[in-house]
Amino acid sequence: ISCLVMYLLAEFDDAANLLAANPDATTISIDEPVEIPKNQHSRLQEPGREEDDELLGTDDSDKTELLAGQKKSAPFWTFEYYQTFFDVDTYQVLDRIKGSVFPVPGKNFVRLYIRSNPDLYGPFWICATLVFTIAVSGNLSNFFIHLGKPTYHYVPEFRKVSIAATTIYAYAWLVPLALWGFLMWRNTKVMNIVSYSFLEIVCVYGYSLFIYIPTAILWIIPQKVVRWVLVVFSLCLSGSVLVMTFWPAVRDDNRRIAVATVATILLLHALLAVGCLAYFFDAPELDLPAPIIPAHNGTTVITRSH
Repeated sequence: ISCLVMYLLAEFDDAANLLAANPDATTISIDEPVEIPKNQHSRLQEPGREEDDELLGTDDSDKTELLAGQKKSAPFWTFEYYQTFFDVDTYQVLDRIKGSVFPVPGKNFVRLYIRSNPDLYGPFWICATLVFTIAVSGNLSNFFIHLGKPTYHYVPEFRKVSIAATTIYAYAWLVPLALWGFLMWRNTKVMNIVSYSFLEIVCVYGYSLFIYIPTAILWIIPQKVVRWVLVVFSLCLSGSVLVMTFWPAVRDDNRRIAVATVATILLLHALLAVGCLAYFFDAPELDLPAPIIPAHNGTTVITRSH
């Protein structure tokens, strides 16, 4: 202990000698507050905008994209490259489904659920389930509407499966592709920031369609008022997810263009729901052929139903 005390006293003597030789030397105090850079102070004033800036193009997001690129370094023609798009577990998929059904106001769906690991597993199976749900529910709805009519003979319409598959998958892929191209074009014209990737946009659209699966099942109820209430309710939930996701990407653009972009996203989303309801469930009744009843005298009698 005495040696340690003597060593510390020698160090203090050396420091005193240095200060005496150079009085202008700078000293550091642990009690002195650290100055906050101006750019960091300005970000602290806007916490909500900092969250969106981190999502759309800061150093952290660039590091995330770099790590994602390192993770998916396999050539695109190999099976390993596409296997990474399906590398999710059940808990992640269920968490993203709950996030699309119960959106959190002011929270970005991509930042909360998608950006860490975007996938195609959930969107693919959600679209496939929605296709068969709409086709089967449409056939059952048609059956229940005409149930009890003596002139009606139920014939399953398998073509509805192919029509529903073409409509759903075209919407889930072509609309995100067009939106991704538009956002890239606007970013080069107006904002030099990193926007959403195509995979992230497809992921958002795929999970936003989940709410229509239970809605399509409830569309079997032969009441138009109930069906339209379900449509409005589903549009409010899924549409809010799309708005809260894509508004931060366009809000710094021209005001009219930003509003028109969000309005177009909602319009296409509404056209999908209304079109499916109108074609598969509210289709006009066709005139059924009148039954032919053979008479006893060999002639044929055609009855006409009203």
